[in-house]
Amino acid sequence: MQTAPATRRRPEAVPEGTVRSLLGSLQSSLVVIGSVLVAFAALRNSLTYHFQQFWGASGSLWQSLWDQVYDFFEGDHFRMIIYGTPVVGLGVFWTAGIVYILMDVFLKPEQLRRYKVQPGTNEPVDTRRLLEAIFWVLFNQTIVGWPLTVGFYYLFTLRGINTSRELPTFQWVLFELAVCILVEEISFYYSHRLLHSKTLYKHIHKWHHEWTSPISITALYAHPVEHVLSNYLPPFLGVLVMGSHVATAWLWFSMALLSTINAHSGYHLPFFPSPEAHDFHHLKFTQCYGVLGVMDRLHGTDAKFRASPAYQRHLMQLSLVPLRQAYPDPEKKGE
Repeated sequence: MQTAPATRRRPEAVPEGTVRSLLGSLQSSLVVIGSVLVAFAALRNSLTYHFQQFWGASGSLWQSLWDQVYDFFEGDHFRMIIYGTPVVGLGVFWTAGIVYILMDVFLKPEQLRRYKVQPGTNEPVDTRRLLEAIFWVLFNQTIVGWPLTVGFYYLFTLRGINTSRELPTFQWVLFELAVCILVEEISFYYSHRLLHSKTLYKHIHKWHHEWTSPISITALYAHPVEHVLSNYLPPFLGVLVMGSHVATAWLWFSMALLSTINAHSGYHLPFFPSPEAHDFHHLKFTQCYGVLGVMDRLHGTDAKFRASPAYQRHLMQLSLVPLRQAYPDPEKKGE
């Protein structure tokens, strides 16, 4: 008796929907990166023009401003990095953080509450929890952060960070920012997922997730080990890889801080980047580990988020109408 010839099993093709979703995520991320860089370029040119009109400045405004910073530190790259970097970080973080704290604690008009990502939460913010968060954020920024900056100074010295008087070209700054954004997306995603492993989550990352509805300053409310692995390393790696000018590094750190403050703010404000994905992470714990969403789409760790109304609201709001009105949560049974 003849037997039927064995059929060779074809390799399973990647589902078309998965490829389309990944390409969509990459496209969205490129739009985000491109929009940030274009906005930065436009803002730079606009500020340069208006400042020069106001002060009558000649030549390059930004170079002249950097010259003042350079002269203040007397060209000492050690002082620039060791003292300048923490001052820039503290200044940017607390300038934005205090605005949000005032919104959470003192300003409660209905027009503001309409933009809450999780309505009814932190209204008002518990004073004891707020003070505790402030204490640990300052602890991480100073007691933990300053020795880390010293350590990175020596790494930067080996890598050859640029601390010269002459600033890099604007086009090169944009390229370095794009690289830093992509490096952060990859490194933050994997360090964040590592923190969600059973042991590390229980003893370290659970601290950060005490806030299931975060507020701005909880961006750095974390166990010191997490602050090193997830808050500090990802933004610094891009600078280390590129050997960036210290001024570019300060600009990038400022952008990264403003981004994470917005992601934890609890408000989806008009004309601001969407905080929906990271807020959903705090609510559901096992979704949306990344920053841009590229790695989440690649690993499928945003499936529940994409099936939720929050995903429909995950876009920049270009009007004053809250996105919750356009994409409301489904009504629960019995309501």
